[in-house]
Amino acid sequence: MLLVALNLRGPLVAIAPVVEDLRRDLHVTAGTVGLLTSIPVLCFGLAAPLASLLIARTGVHRAVLVSMVGVLAGTLVRSLGSPSAAIAGTVVIGLAITVGNVVLPVVIGRDFPSATNVVTAAYTAALNIGAALTSALTAPLADLVGWQAALAAWGLLVALAVAVWTAALRRQVAPTTAAEDAGDPPPPAPDVPVTPVWRRPVAWGLTLAFAGQAFSYYGAAAWLPTLLADETGMSRSAAGISSSMFQVMAVVGAFAVPALVAWWGRPSLVLLAVTVLWATLPIGLLVAPSLWALWCGLAGIAQGGGITVLFIAIVRRSRDLTENRRLSAMVQGGGYAVAATGPLLIGAVHDASGGWTAPLLVILGAVTVMAVAGTASAGGRAGTQSQVGPEPVAAGEERRG
Repeated sequence: MLLVALNLRGPLVAIAPVVEDLRRDLHVTAGTVGLLTSIPVLCFGLAAPLASLLIARTGVHRAVLVSMVGVLAGTLVRSLGSPSAAIAGTVVIGLAITVGNVVLPVVIGRDFPSATNVVTAAYTAALNIGAALTSALTAPLADLVGWQAALAAWGLLVALAVAVWTAALRRQVAPTTAAEDAGDPPPPAPDVPVTPVWRRPVAWGLTLAFAGQAFSYYGAAAWLPTLLADETGMSRSAAGISSSMFQVMAVVGAFAVPALVAWWGRPSLVLLAVTVLWATLPIGLLVAPSLWALWCGLAGIAQGGGITVLFIAIVRRSRDLTENRRLSAMVQGGGYAVAATGPLLIGAVHDASGGWTAPLLVILGAVTVMAVAGTASAGGRAGTQSQVGPEPVAAGEERRG
């Protein structure tokens, strides 16, 4: 699962360190490059319901394999060196990662019910480690072998995940029957009322909070290397490595959040603390850009902690595994639909204003939305079934696909 997670963010940030090479060789504008970053995130939003249906039909483990094969295919197509191939490969990557985004929280809720917080932390840490590796190494690779080969090289990591997951799939799924691998658990008895997730206020609150988190993350990740190069005079490679701190420090936030949730017992309070750290990036770069390392480090902790606490909230506020999948699809679908505008909007505001002050204020506004919506929806001290996680499924159903 962690190998899979390494490949769910890296392909998205791979473009940022080689932006200028793409613009030169493909003869495209900054807006088009921003679109290459936005397309996958837009897929996350628009295709999340379809991903949920695919998971229900194919089963959890096979859906993960479909996701990784798609990421590998898209990575290779995107590196062919033409604008049409870049766009087509990016779409494939976006659709494939959408499946992974929705299915892995379901894997966590189903296969690790007694260690949800810790496994969620490991999962989100792996997301950011993958992004950090890509941010730090893509530019040096491009200097050696060119940007096309540098982007294609990350397919090796995807291939490793496919090989390991295939081996795990054979061991875990082979003993199950076809019926047990079919998808959703049976529907509840007719006399049990079922409220669609979109009618739950908490679902909309978590969606808004996730939108603020994801918009800030993708907007910052797409343009942070360029911002640091402009504001500090760094070289392209140095700026790419420096901005990787934003990704690396997310590991600290990912593992600190479960400890804080266990200590404070209130995910909403933890989320509020996370947003305070998030705000240090735009405010710090406006007030004291020379301390960029401090602001990138604090915001890195925040972005790793932010997505972790939101995933924990999704699991805690779901009443069973089916609602876990549907709530995950809604929150990520709506949130990523908004986040898709992040790189494009940040780039457009930068072009219009001629500087980085206005774009940083836009990020600060998104963090504020996350703070307000998240603290209202993430949940207080666990005391009800809807706050402590999905209900155990009936005997014989826990191994369903």
